[in-house]
Amino acid sequence: MLFDRDKLLVIAGPCVIESEGLLLDVAERLAQIAESNDSIRLIFKASFDKANRTSVASKRGVGLVKGLEIFRKIKEKYGFIITTDIHLPEQAVVVASVCDVLQIPAFLCRQTDLLVSAAKTGAVVSVKKGQFLSAREMRYVIDKLEVSGAEEVWQIERGTTFGYNDLVVDMRNIGIMKSHGAPVIFDATHSVQKPGAGEGVTIGNREFVETLAYGAMAAGADGVFFETHMDPDQAACDAANQVDVNKIERIIGNCVKFWELRRSMVSQY
Repeated sequence: MLFDRDKLLVIAGPCVIESEGLLLDVAERLAQIAESNDSIRLIFKASFDKANRTSVASKRGVGLVKGLEIFRKIKEKYGFIITTDIHLPEQAVVVASVCDVLQIPAFLCRQTDLLVSAAKTGAVVSVKKGQFLSAREMRYVIDKLEVSGAEEVWQIERGTTFGYNDLVVDMRNIGIMKSHGAPVIFDATHSVQKPGAGEGVTIGNREFVETLAYGAMAAGADGVFFETHMDPDQAACDAANQVDVNKIERIIGNCVKFWELRRSMVSQY
């Protein structure tokens, strides 16, 4: 299994592959962080295609073929475990030939054919809870994956739709999702989104990323997810939510402290 309950699972990387240079720069910094912190297991993440953009004019990425080529280079250079999202059933086998973890986007978490295809590859399947879904309903998502042969499943909490153009995080969801028997990762950057609230783009509140991340650690999350960039304000997508890669080491370090404190307190009972 890739999940190790004795290490905080950290998924980090840019929202989308804007260029090979950007990915290599971010990967270099994350590799340094992973090397210096024995308490984490770092998974490198980026998307070769952002198919769920608000506007047709939004940038989507470099595409499947180029994206996998870049992922191979990063894997060979840094030895990273790599995850990326898939949107179509036919992408599963191809992406799994390079990436260790297949991520199912939140909007597609109930797409049975996509889940089944991902499960059959033998890769770890990391599925985001849809903004429209209750934590309890994730049980059925996991059932689809396990029945289809998935040997390891991760769940990602990323907030719940709250009226129009906003999300709210209910920390009770972490405990509910953990009861399904699969690790729960908290997506700290997508949880501060304000979907579609920026005149055709998604904006957000980056200033709340740390607060929510630390709260999730205290609530018992097994991992944390950050989208991070060399210059977040100039990012091609999720510019308002991504964290500066030069600040991420401190935040991850603090997450480890909250995670370890939670573990020490729970073990007393």
